[in-house]
Amino acid sequence: MNHIDDPRLTAMGLLSEVHAGLMDRLAPALAGSGLSDVDFETVLRLSRSPGQSLRMSDLAGQTGLSTSGVTRVVDRLEREGLVRRQPCATDRRASYATLTDKGVERLEKVIPQHLEDIEECFTGLLSEQQLETFLGTLRVIRDVVRPCATAGAEGSHEASPSHARQCS
Repeated sequence: MNHIDDPRLTAMGLLSEVHAGLMDRLAPALAGSGLSDVDFETVLRLSRSPGQSLRMSDLAGQTGLSTSGVTRVVDRLEREGLVRRQPCATDRRASYATLTDKGVERLEKVIPQHLEDIEECFTGLLSEQQLETFLGTLRVIRDVVRPCATAGAEGSHEASPSHARQCS
């Protein structure tokens, strides 16, 4: 088989094209909210976490940012009043990023359009069965390439000791 025609290359190419296209289609709603894509991801992950709060290290793991990168994002969101930093009661070295009411309000303004955009150019193109299969497939791949993506998520299997070693 000619390596140029390898379906693995096709899979990576299609994934790259789809990601770039989706980001282009979703960008206007986010820009209109005053949130960059990383700001939106950070606020969204906090909103979907227990107590709308995550340890900074878990937030870094979930977003794929470095510790200093997530610190810069949280600093910016904190200046805007969307997030506040709270010290950990049991570990003075750790702190939490917590979504504020203003952060929830900002998210609630952008989510309806964001969901419409997702439905129009992504999930709405798939049947219910296709979407369920696709989500399962993405989780299999995500768990290998980004095992920290669910760090700090309540009740997740990723809280295992091997996960802790990979994500620290």
